[in-house]
Amino acid sequence: MEIGLTIPEVVVALILLLPSLVLFVILFQSYDRRHTNNNRVDSPVVLQDPNSLKQVPCPHIRDPPEKYLSLVIPAFNEEHRLPGALDETINYLQQRAAKDKSFTYEVVIVDDGSTDATKRVAYDFVKKFTVDKVRVIPLGKNQGKGEAIRIGMLHSRGELLLMLDADGATKVNDLEKLEHEIHAVGRKEFHSGDSVASDSSFRVSDTLIAAFGSRAHLEEKALASRKWYRNFLMKGFHLVVLLAAGPGIRDTQCGFKMFTRSAARKLFTNIRLKRWCFDVELVFLCKRFGIPMAEISVNWTEIPGSKVNPLSIPNMLWELALMSAGYRTGMWKISS
Repeated sequence: MEIGLTIPEVVVALILLLPSLVLFVILFQSYDRRHTNNNRVDSPVVLQDPNSLKQVPCPHIRDPPEKYLSLVIPAFNEEHRLPGALDETINYLQQRAAKDKSFTYEVVIVDDGSTDATKRVAYDFVKKFTVDKVRVIPLGKNQGKGEAIRIGMLHSRGELLLMLDADGATKVNDLEKLEHEIHAVGRKEFHSGDSVASDSSFRVSDTLIAAFGSRAHLEEKALASRKWYRNFLMKGFHLVVLLAAGPGIRDTQCGFKMFTRSAARKLFTNIRLKRWCFDVELVFLCKRFGIPMAEISVNWTEIPGSKVNPLSIPNMLWELALMSAGYRTGMWKISS
């Protein structure tokens, strides 16, 4: 005797099966991400000096610092917004270096597989300011903002490392707010550990501190001026982040964050997410490592050309699901 299923019964069966299927895919992807991360060996980055056409080896985050400050800028199809942001950034850095001879810096532009003239624009700045001041790391193919920042951080030379967006939405001189907070927290912890220690033996690169730029104070104004889907995304994302990473940072997605070299070493050798939600994973890892996090208000202007759109929502939720499954099941191991 044949037993047939009616269409409603098939629909109900699929609805009941769907959550199990989604959970299986999430766990499988989390396991695969664990496998690839554990077996990933970052090849040494070799830069090209466009002036001499010679290759320049790039140090690793595990090497001693050679500069005071590194600025890491991920860039994907930013030929129009990048020049203005770089002009403002380098102008600030030059003026500061002229006043303080001990202030040394580098700008690391990571071209995330751009299909426009972004790489050419970046190399024009290398030609103008030399490969010691401006460096370009081309990834060849698009891998995501998080991966571009990870690679830039791993191959920077600074005692302090700042990630900032290529659109110049945050004023570069606001880095001083993050910098001062890191020094204040670092000196406080340094002296609490040894009350007779002198400031001359304090090295900020040896401390574990992260400072996050924040637009939380601008939220009310942003709600009034932004497109509806960006407000929906912001509110919904805040809730999901709270569930995934816990409280502590109100604005995880501001692209203006500074780390000491020791903190960057721990964080960016462990991070797995490559695109939208790597910022949330940074917060999660800071908590796991006990790295103090400071959230500091910064000036921010919305620049036309944002790559955030309604399709970003499912991508963000997917990455958060992978992160939650990976860490909660223990599949994603953390190396100290």
